[in-house]
Amino acid sequence: MDRPEQHGSSSIPRARRGREEAPRRRGRLRLLAASGVAALSLTAGLATPLNPAPHEAQAADDGEKKTLTVAVAQSVDSLSPFLAQSLVSTSISRLMYDFLTNYSAKDNSTVPAMATGWESSDDKLTWTYTIRDDAKWSDGEKVTAEDAAWTFNTMMEDEAAATANGSFTNNFEKVTAPSADKLVVELKKPQATMTALDVPIVPKHVWEKVDDFSKFNNDQDFPIVGNGPFVLSDYKRDSYVKLTANKDYWRGAPKFDELVFRYYKDQDAAVAALRKGEVSFVAGSPSLTPAQANSLAKADDIKVNEGPGRRFFALAVNPGARTKDGEEFGDGHPALKDAKVREALFTAVDRETVVDRVFQGKAVEGEGYIPPRFGDYFWKPSAEQKRAYDPKRAAKLLDDAGYEKNADGKRVGKDGKPLDFRILCHATDPNDKAVGKYLQEWWGELGIGLKVDCLDNVSDPWSAGEYDLAFDGWSVNPDPDFVLGIHTCAALPTKPKQSSATDNFICDKEFDKLYGQQLAEYDPAKRAGLVKQMQSRLYDSGYMNVLAYPNAVEAYRTDQIKSITTMPEAAGNIYGQDGYWSWWSAVPADDDAGSEGSGGVSTGVVVGIGVAAVLVIGAGVLFGLRRRATSEDRE
Repeated sequence: MDRPEQHGSSSIPRARRGREEAPRRRGRLRLLAASGVAALSLTAGLATPLNPAPHEAQAADDGEKKTLTVAVAQSVDSLSPFLAQSLVSTSISRLMYDFLTNYSAKDNSTVPAMATGWESSDDKLTWTYTIRDDAKWSDGEKVTAEDAAWTFNTMMEDEAAATANGSFTNNFEKVTAPSADKLVVELKKPQATMTALDVPIVPKHVWEKVDDFSKFNNDQDFPIVGNGPFVLSDYKRDSYVKLTANKDYWRGAPKFDELVFRYYKDQDAAVAALRKGEVSFVAGSPSLTPAQANSLAKADDIKVNEGPGRRFFALAVNPGARTKDGEEFGDGHPALKDAKVREALFTAVDRETVVDRVFQGKAVEGEGYIPPRFGDYFWKPSAEQKRAYDPKRAAKLLDDAGYEKNADGKRVGKDGKPLDFRILCHATDPNDKAVGKYLQEWWGELGIGLKVDCLDNVSDPWSAGEYDLAFDGWSVNPDPDFVLGIHTCAALPTKPKQSSATDNFICDKEFDKLYGQQLAEYDPAKRAGLVKQMQSRLYDSGYMNVLAYPNAVEAYRTDQIKSITTMPEAAGNIYGQDGYWSWWSAVPADDDAGSEGSGGVSTGVVVGIGVAAVLVIGAGVLFGLRRRATSEDRE
């Protein structure tokens, strides 16, 4: 579950984009070319230790800490795994805490993590996990099944603790730990995500002391106790997050001694820092612009990685903010409750221009909610269903909805008020701003006014329902349950303006019915069919307009990083993975042992041993699917 900025990400979700036939063929050719280059092993030169304070890179001396510094353009919303929803925050959680299972970097199949094995009863209502006996918390305490049971039970019993990942436990009936190495989860009904529970497991002996999960951000007492490949050792809001290698991690210690995520409000400044050697890696927000990537590709000691993305870039409509019990709040424009108005807006968006001019071909035209990288679940609207760019049809839809042009060419309602909207924009994302200008032009020709409201913090107005539209975007996991669950009625907040799992306040009973069916369906083909029906329903409702699936475009210094794992290994992303493979496997450029030591793993080696494979993406499907998506906020 990886939200763009998060509102989400948690932050706040962001937008995505798309286009047509000839450009698509060019896109496929570009992806095939990128796939051949971007893969398993990304090589480099000489490692540089970097402190939280940027400085010019210098060769590491014997005994000096080796630090990998990652430039990020997104603020940490919370370091509590119960609250964190932004991509940067959830990425850090994956480094701090183990999950029961993980996804293989090679093919997204399920691999062991905190659990070494699992089995279900014949009726699929009871799942038993075997917890590894060779893991311990960073304070020396042994990791046991009781830690996992306490984590899940807390999410089941405390509403605040369920903020980020409550959808995974909504169907849990009872969770127990009959022994230190056995975790038993009893379900109300079958649940197909039981080998894909993307929930960080926390140490009971530390977290049971927390009084209020809604206010505890896990950012005061360092180092933070965890059981992942890195330990959070220091943090300064909107400045940096420092993590130290966990030398006792059961899978092996990372090769870099420290991993620092440094915040840059300005993406150009982050790119400049990479050129100077002040940071080791930059992904943008979350991708580099085509101009930045093209420029860096010509620089010495810098490698640009591009691959198909796991994110989508979209426009989200505020259909009217409300709580679970129906209490309305916020100030969303009432016209957007009209399906004809929503359809008119999205029919007047030229996805081809967005892909070609904004992303300059480094994206795939948006269609369904799940990016083409996940071939089993990827959905395309039929020719009759698709909302193609058609300004004349958009104008007629507005006329039919009662919003005709006045003498000044402005659309007005029956009350005589002009049809003017606001759209939330991430101030750190140049793509939001560029697309915003096109929207002003396209919708302006229809007689609609648009204010592009670019903010450093979009989460607060988003949660408060104080917006009309927003640039949205989420990172999609190999199992799509999470990003589908954020559009269910159960994801709505309990109280007005309260942070919750909902993306943009959608509550549709038919969508909920399909969600329940896919969650209980274990047959992969049948489940995929239900997921596609959900995307079709979401598409027709007009609350979400997926514009594109941006490629992952990122860069790193080869004189600091010798090798690093992409996900998928054959052609994928480094930043924002469904796991921790990139940072755990990264090898310093001056490491004479190469990638063979106990701490790192060669990018040519399969990461993890497959167990109970779930929803594997075939390499043939991946390579046939064109480029990739990017995004920022919510995880």
